[in-house]
Amino acid sequence: MPGISPSDIRVAGTGSVLVAPKNTDVPDVGTAFATPWKDLGLTTNEGVKVSKKDKLDPVDSWQYAASIRMMQSDRDLTVKLTLIQVNLDTLPFFFHGDPTALPAPGAGASTRLDLPPTSTPPEFSLAVEFKDGATTTRLHLPRAVVTENDEIALARNGAVKFGVTIAALASDAVPAKPLASWLTK
Repeated sequence: MPGISPSDIRVAGTGSVLVAPKNTDVPDVGTAFATPWKDLGLTTNEGVKVSKKDKLDPVDSWQYAASIRMMQSDRDLTVKLTLIQVNLDTLPFFFHGDPTALPAPGAGASTRLDLPPTSTPPEFSLAVEFKDGATTTRLHLPRAVVTENDEIALARNGAVKFGVTIAALASDAVPAKPLASWLTK
């Protein structure tokens, strides 16, 4: 029976943000991430923000002044974070390139990421993991896409920051996967 339990409080002390090809299963909480999962590296101190918004539409009737039922018409699940590493994983992720496919340059070679005038944002799986002491928690979005990019400030007194908003998409896998999963141990 639920009640007052300080041991149920979670603090996201440290964590990771990882991407993989869309519909990649997330490993169980006791299992380490392995290929094809890629860690996107350091984020700002604000960490990761998760937002779930449901839109409910009222059903009205002639017989009652108040609504008699609510129908769900929309569900949005978004993850917002700001990456502060500039590398072969963060650049395509921010600029809507394929975050799982940019090759590493050869020794001494430059890396070039071209931005086409139009594109279809690539889809991917997202995992957010955080640890609170011995407790590990993971949020998994099997199918996701970057929907919004913050502006990049290039200044002498601060890190380059890649702020992104990521939206969960309904499953296109067979069998269908959930919109998101919360795993904890």
